[in-house]
Amino acid sequence: MGNRNTTSFQSLKDLPTPLSQSQCVLHKHELLICGGYEQRACYSYHTIKNEYKFICEYPSDAQLRGYCVVKLVDNNNKDKNQITLLSNKFDNYNQWISFTDNDNHSIIIGRDNDNYIDVRALIGGSNNHLLFITYLKNKISVFNLNTFQFIKHDHLPFYMNYLPFHCFVPNSENGQEQVQEMIKTNKQHYQMLLFCKSTGLLIAYDEDNNDFQFH
Repeated sequence: MGNRNTTSFQSLKDLPTPLSQSQCVLHKHELLICGGYEQRACYSYHTIKNEYKFICEYPSDAQLRGYCVVKLVDNNNKDKNQITLLSNKFDNYNQWISFTDNDNHSIIIGRDNDNYIDVRALIGGSNNHLLFITYLKNKISVFNLNTFQFIKHDHLPFYMNYLPFHCFVPNSENGQEQVQEMIKTNKQHYQMLLFCKSTGLLIAYDEDNNDFQFH
């Protein structure tokens, strides 16, 4: 049976600033820790050196409550040391700035009647060009990062007053096998998983018909 006191966890250095409800993104050997509840500081944690490094702060007007951070996939980016993060603000050389289109016009992702508190998002689709967003109260939307427009608004098949810090991730089956199947059938299906309290959903998005299926 071995030593019952053996643990799989490793003690790490304390954060320079205590953070709660942080959003994190992994890049190579670094874990990028992007703020927290009412905390604007962003840090990089090097998983090999066990060291933290201050990166930047969110602007003072950023609302960091139930926010979300995702890594923008750029298939044309040849600089492997540079990544772009999409959040309440946009990241460029360790500064959060406005997200702009090709004409340098600010892009606002959202509608006046939408409440993005406790929002979760992920980037996917056949060319990593779609931003999927889940948020209050049972809503799911698709934003095209190439055209900078919403292409779909729908409702999840269950209703809650809110989705308290739910989990929204790509399905691990979105791999090479599924890509090959999409090529064979000429169908663009992308799968995601959502967990909230005792509810679990498999969400399939059909790019050809711009339609969701929930299981």
